[in-house]
Amino acid sequence: MSGFSASARRIWGMMFRHLALFRRSWPRLVELMYWPVLQMCIWGFTASFLATRTGSPAALAGGALIGGVLLWEVSLRSQMGMSITFLEEIWSRNLGHVFVSPLRPGELVAALICMSFLRMMAGVIPAALLAWALYAFNMFALGPVLVLFFLNLMILGWSVALAVVSLILRHGAGAEALAWSVLFGITPFAAVFYPVSALPAVVRPIAFIVPASHVFEGMRAALLTGVIDWGELGWAFALNVVWLIAAAWLFRRQFQVARTRGALLSIGE
Repeated sequence: MSGFSASARRIWGMMFRHLALFRRSWPRLVELMYWPVLQMCIWGFTASFLATRTGSPAALAGGALIGGVLLWEVSLRSQMGMSITFLEEIWSRNLGHVFVSPLRPGELVAALICMSFLRMMAGVIPAALLAWALYAFNMFALGPVLVLFFLNLMILGWSVALAVVSLILRHGAGAEALAWSVLFGITPFAAVFYPVSALPAVVRPIAFIVPASHVFEGMRAALLTGVIDWGELGWAFALNVVWLIAAAWLFRRQFQVARTRGALLSIGE
């Protein structure tokens, strides 16, 4: 068996373990859809209310608001999906068994990314269908550029998740809460619901180094003017590369430290 085939089998084996959990537990599947659908209901009703009170310009802004909610869920679900999949290995006391197997750290990360993608799609697609059914908002009308928006936001989510996993390896159970909270701390600077220009001047430089802010600026331009701002997408990709490299370096460093001090066997206890 070639090295690539053996690596692919190990990655699939890791994925299958988690997919089997969903097959036997319908509440897990419901949980994947619950928050994205709830967010869509809350923000969708808000956008509809504003549109009925203030006319056509607000209707366009409402569409941008719904689009922002949907796209931000891509990052949130990608980050949480990767972090929680890793945490499930800790909660089940399985992390030590994983790393005494032939599975390599890079293969673990690949499996976490694949599971993150599946979990994200399971949450975002029902919310997107709900937006189309209740508010006549078709996210897919953005066209092929939607794939680039998704890709940028997924990479951001994976970068943040890798950083969270690194902190869990370093600090153990004390850092577990970051899996649910850390990306929400970036939300004010991600320009999800408003343009960067709406931020105070003192914090705008922070927004400019967050890849998501460029994605959402591009999304609003595409929705409101029909013009795709390739410059914003270029900045998003460039910043994502920097964020991903930094997160991968941090993960590699913390993994080596955890392995040296034996934390892989005792973490979570």
